[in-house]
Amino acid sequence: MTTGRGQPKRSSGIGLLQVCGAGVLWGTGGLVATVLHDEDGLGAMTTSAWRMLVAAVALLAFALVNGRLAAWSATVRARPALVVAVGCGTALYQGLYFLSVLVVGVSVATVISLGLAPVLAAAWEHARARTRPDARELSVLAAALAGLVLVSVASGGSGVAGAEPALGLVLAVAAGATYAATTLLGHRLARDIDPLALTAGATTAGAVLLAPFLLAAAAGPGPALSARPEALALLAYLGIATMAVSYGLLYAGLRTTSGSAATIATLVEPLSAAALAALLLGERPAITALTGGALILAAVAGLRPREAPPVT
Repeated sequence: MTTGRGQPKRSSGIGLLQVCGAGVLWGTGGLVATVLHDEDGLGAMTTSAWRMLVAAVALLAFALVNGRLAAWSATVRARPALVVAVGCGTALYQGLYFLSVLVVGVSVATVISLGLAPVLAAAWEHARARTRPDARELSVLAAALAGLVLVSVASGGSGVAGAEPALGLVLAVAAGATYAATTLLGHRLARDIDPLALTAGATTAGAVLLAPFLLAAAAGPGPALSARPEALALLAYLGIATMAVSYGLLYAGLRTTSGSAATIATLVEPLSAAALAALLLGERPAITALTGGALILAAVAGLRPREAPPVT
């Protein structure tokens, strides 16, 4: 059985693997950002701005060296407003998520922002197609959300940080809505634009949007950049691996995977972060984390190729 362009149905399975790969890379970003904050004093938004800027520079340099800059520019110029919207949405999601973490705590912010995204994405896709989710889709979503709750609570605790939990909840909801909207828009663009070209355009737009945070850090008492070689290497890793490569994988996967399926597949992010903490920091995962991880993996495995929409 084939899709609209004669692609094998199994290509949607490859797309899910690509999206999961993006989630695994994103899961390493939290630990890196924590090290940069603890060892070098870099704030969350400063780190995010460098992450976007490094990714944009790396991708544009890659395109220039490989003679693809003109082709990329032409494809991005065909849908400039939407590419900029994806980039700004990505940057906005990061900012809203980090702010919600500071106000309401890691576990609550993660559960709400990442958990709300697949619900909103699935609701939008079914409303647009005028269909209802079947029992399997509901089971996959329920397993994914339950797993996310268990992994997040086990990894980040359940305490509320800050004096304004209501504000934190609003920020987390806004982050989840932004993430869902950006993924759905990226799914729409990924059909027509080279994944790396789309990533280059989006990260460039995001870097411009976050540039004021670098300027503010440079003008303020806190550091805007560390001269420590290890810190520079970590910033390079954040930009290249957790932004340029991971979003390239995401947009490549979105060519054959629905937006709602992609938001579920990216729930391997907190699972990846928990596994990395266990390997590098010696943290022993609780039984709740292991159970949650199993539920997330089962949900991802339940995303059969038939969820991929026809490519027109």
